[in-house]
This record gives sequence, structure tokens and C-alpha cells, in this order.
Amino acid sequence: MSLHWFSSAVTVSTSQAGVRFQVSNTETATAELMKWTKRGPHWNRAVRVCMASLADQATPQEVRRCFRLAAKEEGVLLPE
Repeated sequence: MSLHWFSSAVTVSTSQAGVRFQVSNTETATAELMKWTKRGPHWNRAVRVCMASLADQATPQEVRRCFRLAAKEEGVLLPE
């Protein structure tokens, strides 16, 4: 199975102090979303778009955009 890459990576903070994580594909974005707790409207949209991308019904760039909004909503988005 090939990964669904997007460009440029979205940088988020992690639960480990000072650790940054760069997310650059749908599969990693999906796994990261599952770790988050707020799960607001942007999180819900990002999960739906990730699932659509895995089924080749959405582009990786759409995943990036939605993941970035969800990361901002979660409070973990870091400057690019």
C-alpha cells in the first residue's frame, strides 16, 4: 500500500515537551488525529476527509488543509 503524500508537511506539537512532529501524508494524519482529545468540527471534517482520501475520493492536499485546521482547533499547530 502506498502512502498518500502531501506537501508541505504540517508541524504539530506532541504530548512530549518540546517535541515537534511533521505530518506529511494521509496515513500519519489519520493516526495523529486519533490521539487528540477535543474532537470538534474541524477534527470531524479532517477524519472524514482522511477516510475519503484513503478510498481515493479526496486528494492528499485536501487532507493537509483539513488536518491543519484540526491541529489549530486542537491547539497543537506550530508555525511552518
